[in-house]
Amino acid sequence: MNLAVTLSPLVAFAVAVLVLVGAALTLVGSLGLLSLRQFYERVHAPTLGTTLGTGLILLASMLLSSALQSRPVLHEIAIGLFITLTTPITYMLIMRAVLQRDTRRIADQHEPEDVKQTS
Repeated sequence: MNLAVTLSPLVAFAVAVLVLVGAALTLVGSLGLLSLRQFYERVHAPTLGTTLGTGLILLASMLLSSALQSRPVLHEIAIGLFITLTTPITYMLIMRAVLQRDTRRIADQHEPEDVKQTS
């Protein structure tokens, strides 16, 4: 069975646009990760690219699967919810850990000499 024959041109166009825009957003997030210098700057771009780009690709997958099977296919919603919830939370936890590390490092640099010797 040839699936291209059974797929509506409107659905094929919508799926293609969603996949291309999702891939472009994910690429922009990856390039932001590579181009930004400091860690604090690097956290923001991949979070947006991953969440929104993956969401659009999953939406395209849902649309295509639903059109080909003639029924709603919703298991991608679980994948999308998992990615949407875990990616920002993971980045927030990493950011807090790095901020705590840097705060300790700055505090150790400004500690008086007599306190450092007694520790």
